[in-house]
Amino acid sequence: MRIKILAILLLPACTFSFAQIGEYSYKRELKGISEPWHKIILPDEVFGHISQELTDIRIFGITAGSDTIEAPYILRLATEKVSIREVAFKIINASHNDKGHYFTFEIPAPEPINQIKLDFGQRNFDWQITLEGSQNQIDWFTVVENYRILSIKNGITDFQFTTLSFPASKYQYFRLLIDSREKPDLTAAIIALYEMTEGTFRNYPIRKFDVNENRETRQTEIEIGLNMPVAVSHVKIDVKDSFDYYRPVTIKYLTDSIKTEQGWRYNYSTLTSGILNSIENNEFQFSSTTVQQLKIIIHNHDNQPLTINDLQVKGYVHELIARFSEQATYFLIYGNKASPRPNYDIDRFTDKVPATLTALVPGNELTIEKEQIPLIDPLFKNKLWLWTIMGLIIVLLGWFSVKLIRKN
Repeated sequence: MRIKILAILLLPACTFSFAQIGEYSYKRELKGISEPWHKIILPDEVFGHISQELTDIRIFGITAGSDTIEAPYILRLATEKVSIREVAFKIINASHNDKGHYFTFEIPAPEPINQIKLDFGQRNFDWQITLEGSQNQIDWFTVVENYRILSIKNGITDFQFTTLSFPASKYQYFRLLIDSREKPDLTAAIIALYEMTEGTFRNYPIRKFDVNENRETRQTEIEIGLNMPVAVSHVKIDVKDSFDYYRPVTIKYLTDSIKTEQGWRYNYSTLTSGILNSIENNEFQFSSTTVQQLKIIIHNHDNQPLTINDLQVKGYVHELIARFSEQATYFLIYGNKASPRPNYDIDRFTDKVPATLTALVPGNELTIEKEQIPLIDPLFKNKLWLWTIMGLIIVLLGWFSVKLIRKN
């Protein structure tokens, strides 16, 4: 009797616990939990089943007592880590000769540098630059030569490429030669050591790659289809042409589609815009977004279309840093786009996360069975019974009516 009463008391709690998991659609078992902290690298297949904001990811565990517990996590993207250390300097000389205009920078405490950002009063120029280094201003050594800087400003475009990047060099003096008849109006410069640790990416194979030239709009439209929805953050466009070019470009992704009487209507949202040009490497970066179909629009204006040789699509690796505090069978749960973003304490104590973490590999994707609402069977499944009862009711009503008339 006591066991029955205890079971009845525990039933609502168990029902609530399993209802938490039942709000989601998919699960993957997490095996090999041996420490309080682990990292979980999200499989590509997950992104097609979660919200664009990645808010509906949970880690639930089922204890030996059939209780449901939730393990907190921190979502991290394996992005690049950039360090820029500016170096103090002063301009000690500005001169010119038939070769061009010179600017000499002195670094009082010589230390390695690999980047110089320049800013000029002019807004339309195309110059070649040579950078030299020296310890005594007598012996000069070439650091970089024939380096092109460019600025274009008009009613349509405002574009500048005026940053010199070169191998790390350590000199007390750096001399900049600008091959220009016009005197460059150098208004500012930043000398720095730029260091970047590469992020961890996944390259996604392209299933569909269609290039169409729209003569009316003078645009090249490139449609890209991926095998599945994945988190994308970088698109690189490889142009085959060797001549100089400068084209505005817009990268969009398919958000939804609607079937109308005239056919399918596709809606796109913009990921990023920029300039496709012959100076840079034409790799465009944007916030990580779940996409499966992309559209790249190149604005050619009055120029001939470019020949696109190849395209690369890649995205950061997404990982969960999870803390497990109790023994349980844990699952990665997802698939409820109405679910709000979780709020965990560990988001505020990231310094407590160990430097080295063992990775857990999520198991195969399983569908979470939803609780079925039982259907109540009708009292009479066969309509013949219903008609028979209705006939009896009519006969009884008729008999009572006749009896009442006779009494009157």
